[in-house]
Amino acid sequence: MNGVARDQSAIQEQEVRCVSVTEAFRHIARGSRIFIGSGAAAPLTLVEAMDAHSEYFVDHEVVSLLTQGPAPYASEKHTGRFRYNALFIGGNVRSAVESGLADYTPVFLSEIPEMFRSGQMPIGVAMIQVAPPKAGMCSLGMAVDVVKAAAESADMVIAEINPKMPATKGNSCLPVSAIDYFVWGEHDLPELLTRSITPETRRIGKNIAKLVEDGSTIQAGIGAIPDAALAMLVDKKDLGVHTEMMSDGFIDLIDQGIVTNRFKNQHSGKSITSFLLGSRRLYDFVCDRDDIEVFPCDYTNDPYVIGKIDKMVAINTAVEVDLTGQVCSDSIGARFYSGIGGQVDFIRGAARSKGGKPIIALPSTAKNGTVSRIKPRLQRGGGVVTTRGDVHFVVTEWGIASLHGKTVRERAMALIEIAHPKFRPWLLAEAKQHHYVYADQADHSITTPVYPQDLESCVEIRDGTQVLIRPVRLSDEDQMHDLFYSMSDESLYQRFFAYTQSVPHASLQDLCKVDYQNSMALVATIGQLNAERIVGMARYVLDNKTGLAEAEFAVADAFQNKGIGTTLICQLADIAQSNGINGFEAEVLSNNAQMLHLFRKIGGHQESRRNQGITSLTIRFDGDHQRKEKSR
Repeated sequence: MNGVARDQSAIQEQEVRCVSVTEAFRHIARGSRIFIGSGAAAPLTLVEAMDAHSEYFVDHEVVSLLTQGPAPYASEKHTGRFRYNALFIGGNVRSAVESGLADYTPVFLSEIPEMFRSGQMPIGVAMIQVAPPKAGMCSLGMAVDVVKAAAESADMVIAEINPKMPATKGNSCLPVSAIDYFVWGEHDLPELLTRSITPETRRIGKNIAKLVEDGSTIQAGIGAIPDAALAMLVDKKDLGVHTEMMSDGFIDLIDQGIVTNRFKNQHSGKSITSFLLGSRRLYDFVCDRDDIEVFPCDYTNDPYVIGKIDKMVAINTAVEVDLTGQVCSDSIGARFYSGIGGQVDFIRGAARSKGGKPIIALPSTAKNGTVSRIKPRLQRGGGVVTTRGDVHFVVTEWGIASLHGKTVRERAMALIEIAHPKFRPWLLAEAKQHHYVYADQADHSITTPVYPQDLESCVEIRDGTQVLIRPVRLSDEDQMHDLFYSMSDESLYQRFFAYTQSVPHASLQDLCKVDYQNSMALVATIGQLNAERIVGMARYVLDNKTGLAEAEFAVADAFQNKGIGTTLICQLADIAQSNGINGFEAEVLSNNAQMLHLFRKIGGHQESRRNQGITSLTIRFDGDHQRKEKSR
C-alpha cells in the first residue's frame, strides 16, 4: 500500500468514509443551488468532476466568491446544466460575466453569510475543501469567509479531504457529523504570487506608509498596491493585523517582528483574517499557528467589530475616483470587473475606529499613462462602490488627498494635485465648468511642477509639539485663510504694514501658487493630515533682474517664539540657494526686532537700509545659513 493510500485508509478507519465523486453527485437534487468553496480552498477535485460528469446536473445555479483554478460551471458548454452567479468576479469567470453567460451579485462581504442563513439565498449543496479531520472536526483551512455559513446552512455538504490543506486556528472548523459525503482529493493548493514592486507602486506604498503609525492595525486588500504598501511598512513597530485576506506580505511583517499585535484592543497577540491567498510558503506558515486565527467574514468584516479596534488602517484599491470623491472599484465603465468585497466594510469600520484611517489607493493613470484614473466624473456605466461621504484618504504615486469633511471645491483641488501632472490642466478646466472650484482659480499649466515630497520634514519645536514643514500646495488656500485670520491686528500690521480687515481669495491664491523653484513657499503644519492646521509660512519670489528673491514669512500668534519662524526661513534659504538664487531681499518694519533677528539667522553677507520706519534687507548667500540653522 502506498503512502497516499495509507493516509486515506487511516482517515477512513478513524473518522469518515470517503465515497466516489459520482456517488456523491447522485444525491444532488435537480435545480438546487450549489456553493463552491473560496480562493485557495476551492474543491478542485469536485470542480473538475462537475465538468467531467455534468450528466448528473440539471439547471443548477452555482455561487461562489473569488476562486482559484478552473471554473467549468461558468462555460458555455454547460449552459442548461449550470448558471454561475459571482459574488465576487475573478479572472476565471470574468469573460462569462461580460458575455452574459454568468451573473454578478453586488453585495458587501459582511452580509453574505446572513443571506445564506436567512434563506434569502438558500444553499442546496455546499462543495467545500477541508484538511484531514482530527478529533471529530474538519478545519476549513485557507478559507472560512462565507464557506462556514454556506456549509452550516446547506441542505447537503460534500467535503473534499485534501491532505495538503493546512489546518488553521480560530472559528475555522466544522464537525465531521455536519458533512454528508467525503471525497478524497489530494492536490497542491492554487497559489497567487506577490507581484513585483514597480517604481509606481513603490511610491504609492511609501505614501500609504506615511499614514500608518506605530501600533496601527492593518487591513489590506488584494493586488499590487496592497502588496507594495505592506512592503513599505518595514520601519514600523508593533503593528497588528485584522483583515479579510492575508497574503505573503503579512507573513513577512510577522517574520520580521514588525507585526506583534501587542497593542490591539481586540484579539491582542493574534492576527485575524477570514481567508488566506498567496504562495505555498504562506500556507505552510499559517498551519496550526496559535497567533493566526481565521474567522467567518460576518465577524472579520463587521464594521462594528472593526470600529472597536483602535488605529485601524484599511488599505483598498479602486478603478477610478471622480473629483467629488466617488469611488468605482468593481467595474470599468459598464464592464463588471471584480466586486464590492470587503472594501466598504473596512472603509466604514476604520472610519469608526479611534485614530483609524480609511485609505483608497490607485495609480494616477491607466493604459500606459494615456488615461487618468482621477476623472471629472465616473465613466458611463461605472458604479459607485464607496460613496463620497465614506471616503477619507485617496492616495496615488503623486501624494495623499484628505477628503473627509471637505467641500467639493477642496476635494477637487486636493484630487487634482495627486492626479498625474499632464492631466491636471484638463481636470481643473472640467472642475471650473462644473462650478466645483472658483471661476478664477489659478490654472495648472502644461508644465505644472511636481510637488517636491523630498522637501517634507518633521521637527520638534521648543514645547515638544511635532511640526511638519512642507512645500505649499494650491489646495492650501483655505488653511492659509485660517492662518491669517488667527493672527492679531498687530501681527497683521507687522506683516502687511497696515491694519487690514480682509485677506481676499486672490491674495491667498497668489501665496499658494508657486513653481517650487523661482517661487517657493513652505508651511508649518500641526495635527494629523485629516485635521491639518497651518501655523506658519515662509515664501520667496525671484526677481530675475537682480537674481535675488523677495522673502517673507508669518507665524500664528500662538506659535511665535517657539522656533518655527527660524526653521521656516532657514530651510527656505537652503532651498533658494539650491535653486541657484543668490540671496534674499525683504522689507521689515524697523521696530519689528523679532523678524529682523530671524532674517539675520540666515547668515551670509547682509546689508540694511532704513527709510521712514521700514528696514530694507539684502542678504547674499555664502552658505553660512546652513551652518547657523544646524547650530540653532
